[in-house]
Amino acid sequence: MKFANRITGLFFGSFLVAGFALAEEHPEVPQFVDGTTKVSAEELITLVEKNPKLVIIDSRKASDLDKGFIEGAIGLPNTDTNAASLAKIIPTKATPVVFYCNGIRCGRSVKAADIAKAEGYTKIYWFRGGMEEWEAKGLPVTKKK
Repeated sequence: MKFANRITGLFFGSFLVAGFALAEEHPEVPQFVDGTTKVSAEELITLVEKNPKLVIIDSRKASDLDKGFIEGAIGLPNTDTNAASLAKIIPTKATPVVFYCNGIRCGRSVKAADIAKAEGYTKIYWFRGGMEEWEAKGLPVTKKK
């Protein structure tokens, strides 16, 4: 729970960005993805705190991961997401899993979440705001060592 405590402290201690708003919507990225629960950065933090088995999947390409990612996230580009790759990192089809990518103009997490749904995963969350929202709210980003 070290991560959850650190995130909660950072979030509630220094986060409040007045008037935070995401950029204009991109017409190709939906507001909702069937079979998923859309979450915000705040809700993702709550999920981490309440679900120790939560799997966080960063659906971006490797060059994006090099710039930073959410602590604990597993890099699995949407182009590599399939039944076998999901089964390697998600213990059961009932394990909660969240997908994210660059933000509201990035469709990679939508595609990955759709694949997970088609493969029968039942507790799928979608962090639509992705890294754009995470960084705009001043939340910590982890970089590869």
